[in-house]
Amino acid sequence: MQSISRRKFIQTSLAGAAGLTMFPLVKSCKTPANDIIRLGIVGLGRQTMYLMAGFREIEGVQIVAGADVYGVKRQRFEQRMNDFYSKKGDNLKVATYEHYHQILNRDDIDGVIIASPDHWHGVMGVETCQAGKDIYMEKPLTFTIKEGVELVKAVRDNNIVLATGSQQRSDDVFRHAVKLVQEGALGRIEKIHAYVGGPPVPYDLPEEPLPEDLNWDLWLGPNPYVHYNHELNPPISLDPPRDETIWGAWRWYKEMGGGFTTDWGAHMFDIAHWAMGIDNSGPARIIPAGYGDYKFLTYEFADGWIMTEEPFDEAMTKGVKFIGTDGWIEVSRGHYVASDPSLYPDEDMRDDSVAYETGIPHLVNFIDSMRSRKDPVAPVEVGHRTCTTCTLGNIAYELMRPVEWNPATESFVNDPEAEKFYHRQYRAGYSL
Repeated sequence: MQSISRRKFIQTSLAGAAGLTMFPLVKSCKTPANDIIRLGIVGLGRQTMYLMAGFREIEGVQIVAGADVYGVKRQRFEQRMNDFYSKKGDNLKVATYEHYHQILNRDDIDGVIIASPDHWHGVMGVETCQAGKDIYMEKPLTFTIKEGVELVKAVRDNNIVLATGSQQRSDDVFRHAVKLVQEGALGRIEKIHAYVGGPPVPYDLPEEPLPEDLNWDLWLGPNPYVHYNHELNPPISLDPPRDETIWGAWRWYKEMGGGFTTDWGAHMFDIAHWAMGIDNSGPARIIPAGYGDYKFLTYEFADGWIMTEEPFDEAMTKGVKFIGTDGWIEVSRGHYVASDPSLYPDEDMRDDSVAYETGIPHLVNFIDSMRSRKDPVAPVEVGHRTCTTCTLGNIAYELMRPVEWNPATESFVNDPEAEKFYHRQYRAGYSL
């Protein structure tokens, strides 16, 4: 075990950032349709254990490489994937790397799954586009609005298929609710309650010694320095086998994540966007909870409807409630209640026998899109616009006043103070 002080970090960070040039990016060619799809994974934490279990079951897909800054996670990935292929009678052996550029530079890798912490998404996503590889990227898509704008541009400029990890778009129950809203079964929608949880808080975990096989400098990447605490990168064990017991806590702190606003908002606000047909737009005014008489984070949209980050039941279920002139629907994972029996989905629409995060239909959709070169159900614009709505909520919380937003130009309306949060300063050696 060893500790790294802020002074020591500053002394070594430039050298670490400069080390990125060790692996200059090389643009690869797309795999012809009907060939084997070979995937590499960046970020080998808890979420990847689900994604790995899903992708490897898809016919014609091979997971061939993984990258992570934590040595023990690379070992876990290698052991599990090699054991999986061995039991199938396949001689395939996966490779692991500390630096994700080594995955981007492999000509035999067609797509990259990005499951790194949010503060890396923008840089990794743009570089992966420049390397000519398709992307399955976990939500929230980016950490700042500017990163999202640049990622959309990089995807389209390089003819990349990017699928956002918003599995609810491939869930039959959510699809049923959205279809009813879009068909007018609830009449005119006046209000939506989308409960997701609160904004991030300042980082306050105590500093702890670094595990010797964790490259903390590379974990931080473009992010300004913060000290290490095990809750940011939950420990695991190979012998005896023990996975993470908590999600990485970086997501709850404003220095590294967007709190529940982006973590669950990327799911539930997304369903509201989809149902209301604004996948390429967003809110016009955002008011934080606690401002004046506003009890909940509130989004006002140009055509008159309102979305509040507000619980719709006593259990405080994370989900969405659509309230129309002719009825209402509540929908979440494992929860569906409506104002009329005619609004309920068929009983066989939901399969709870597998972990929700595995999301096989959503993963298959990405692979199908790679082959067809057509957009998946949650393309880059969808992920970006939903993420923008989430981030705007956090900006309103930061300023503790309403924020005016022009979704057509993706810019704040006469608000220099809010514009300061459009992007953030990367540390030396990193750029978007």
